[in-house]
Amino acid sequence: MTDHKLDPALEEFAGQIKDQMQSFLVAVQAIAREADGGRAISLLLLEMSQISLAGARLGAQVDFNPEGEYQPDVGPEPDLDGLRLRLAEVLGEVDTYSFVFDPYVPEVVESQLSDDIVSISTDLENGMRHYNGGNIAEALWWWQFSYVSSWGNLAGAALNALWSVVSHDRLDAEFTGEDEDVAVANEMLADEMSLRAEPAPR
Repeated sequence: MTDHKLDPALEEFAGQIKDQMQSFLVAVQAIAREADGGRAISLLLLEMSQISLAGARLGAQVDFNPEGEYQPDVGPEPDLDGLRLRLAEVLGEVDTYSFVFDPYVPEVVESQLSDDIVSISTDLENGMRHYNGGNIAEALWWWQFSYVSSWGNLAGAALNALWSVVSHDRLDAEFTGEDEDVAVANEMLADEMSLRAEPAPR
């Protein structure tokens, strides 16, 4: 393991970001493996909100600078094609959606939630390998750079798509009463906590 010393406050920040990244990666795998379509939408909405918060925290920091001109080799990217296929199956007809890639250069593009979630996971996982290898500075640089250049936009678009599905489901359906709504919310929260409590895959 490489030893890269950081300011203690920055190291604590990096640890918090790492925990959020790891939580997302574990939860997405569990959702794809265990959740049905309705629960998957709600749980993915929660996860996208959390990872977008982590990205915003990275974006608010001054630019992190890598120690070398090139990224250190941390091995091949994980094969997440199985995750993509399971998510596509779980999401079904809501997998494909449209969004404006750049609001200042409006152009509507079509994408798949399953593809975008896997793309985000790949970027986060790359940073995790740097972090777990002891190169925290490189991990922070990569997470920040990839957030600004790639996964931040995808997370925002996916979050909006998932919100839209939930919004149509709730607003287009007949009101079921406050007690039932609270029970559903509590069940979703319990599911989320259960997913987060699962040990990370080795």
